[in-house]
Amino acid sequence: MTMHPQLELLLEIQDLRMQRRGLSDGTMTDLEADVFDIKIEDAIRSLDEKVEELEGRLAPGVRERYHRIADKAPRVVAPVLNGICYGCFVALATARASEADRNRRVESCEYCGCFLYHLD
Repeated sequence: MTMHPQLELLLEIQDLRMQRRGLSDGTMTDLEADVFDIKIEDAIRSLDEKVEELEGRLAPGVRERYHRIADKAPRVVAPVLNGICYGCFVALATARASEADRNRRVESCEYCGCFLYHLD
C-alpha cells in the first residue's frame, strides 16, 4: 500500500512521541535502563530532537494542524478500519471511506480531527 509521505512522517512522529511518553512516565524501569545502559534523560532529549527534526519536514499546513491536535491528544494519526475512525470510533462517510487512493493524500477525521490512514 502506497502512503503519502506526510502521513508516513506523521506516523513516525507519533511513534517517537509514544516512546517518549513511555520514558517520561516511568514505564521504563531503572533495571531496564541499567540493562540497556540507557540514561533516560539522554534518551528523552534524543527523541525530542528527532521529533523536532521530523516536524520541520512537515508541510506548513500539515504542521499547523499537527500542533493543534498534538496539544490536545496523545494520538495525532488514527487508523480507519471498516470505515470507522479509531481516533473517535465514528463511522466515516461511505464514499470517503471507500476511495481507492485514500492513503495517497493527507486527510483528517471531520469529527475528532486526527489525520487518517486506511487499513482496509
